[in-house]
Amino acid sequence: MSRTRTLIHNGIVIPCDGTRAVLDPGSVLIEDGRITAIGHPDAFAGTDARVVDATGHAVIPGLHNTHLHSGLLRGTAESKSLWDWLRDYVDPAHKALTPEIAQAASLLCYTESLRAGTTSVMDMWRHMEGSAHAAEQVGIRATLVPYVADLPGYDYFETLETNRRLLTEYRTYADDRVRSWVGLEHLFYCSEDAFRAAAALADEFDTGLHAHSSETTWEVEESVRQFGRRPIEEFHRRGILGPRTVVAHCVWLDDREIDLLAATGTSVAHCPCSNMKLSSGPARVAEMRRKGIAVGLGSDGEKENNNLDLLEEMKFASLLQKVTSLDPTTGDPWDILTMATIDGARALGLDGDTGSLEAGKKADVVTVDLRKLHTTPLLHGDDFNAVAHLVFSASSADVAHVWVDGELLVDGGTVLSVDTEKVRLEAQSAAEELFRRRAALA
Repeated sequence: MSRTRTLIHNGIVIPCDGTRAVLDPGSVLIEDGRITAIGHPDAFAGTDARVVDATGHAVIPGLHNTHLHSGLLRGTAESKSLWDWLRDYVDPAHKALTPEIAQAASLLCYTESLRAGTTSVMDMWRHMEGSAHAAEQVGIRATLVPYVADLPGYDYFETLETNRRLLTEYRTYADDRVRSWVGLEHLFYCSEDAFRAAAALADEFDTGLHAHSSETTWEVEESVRQFGRRPIEEFHRRGILGPRTVVAHCVWLDDREIDLLAATGTSVAHCPCSNMKLSSGPARVAEMRRKGIAVGLGSDGEKENNNLDLLEEMKFASLLQKVTSLDPTTGDPWDILTMATIDGARALGLDGDTGSLEAGKKADVVTVDLRKLHTTPLLHGDDFNAVAHLVFSASSADVAHVWVDGELLVDGGTVLSVDTEKVRLEAQSAAEELFRRRAALA
């Protein structure tokens, strides 16, 4: 698909530029892969461009999923605690995984994400050369982070050497839409030497680093027992906190750990649906954001969510804050939309290029149709409610158009870049092979 001059016309333009500004109505002009102008529809009269009528649609930046695991275990690993779930379902699947199965999983997850209005994912997975090709095929923006583990018993994960190979071949790829980072699975899967080597590898390749932490109370207690420190304090001692590090979950932090993340400029990926489903607990999102920490939204994997719908994730992010704090003023829709857009981009170090609708930025743009029964009434002026509809009422089924780098990849809800039925069938076949292989290893 070639880029064209496109005018997204007469929509409800919500720039997410750090303010609560809205152009209602508004139009967005895209040219050569970038946003060139935003304004009132009258300002674009006579513009020579392909016109996409966005009447009744919210026009927003593409959503950023700051923590995703590609996978094919959806609906098969239910009603387990986190550590039982990892031991009984997830880790055995890693042992059975092949590069071909891993690529089919990424192709499925990236296609699902794009269809849902997500234009950027950070995926922690394995055999990620195939993930790079899947992202190129789908057209999504992707940050690839291998699962690295080195402690005894976890030799079926990635290693720092395979991470190095990925960085060497795919540090940037697909016109810079795809890039690779350094990944560490978990505090209890990785040695202290692995942490320090990972930090050095990220410095060597001038890239970011991603890991999990503080997802359960057991993890905090075990960290104190083994190391005499809470997990984020141990991360800091091992040298991985900093402005290019994103830590997933961060559910059980104390005040000192929040201050440490803020002082080091470390970002957080908040995964509310996963944290609820696995009974991990509620993260202190409001406190982190008040300290200036960039908190993005993540779906976590398809197996612990069970979908990759960030519009739905926004609703749960808000409601989880409200019910756990008993404060109805927290989880404000504008704050939640900010987390899914510009703050997610900031966490990933992409906010200079994307995450908001501003002239000069890359044209990662989504339209969401708000002319539905479940988004009626749609009100304007003093009663404006489109942001509330995006957070509390809309879902991926309402996404109408998606552009990445100015290329139209979803039109009228149909993915243009890949054959979705072919993707589904390939993923179905790959999942069946994965389960056969896993059973044979039992």
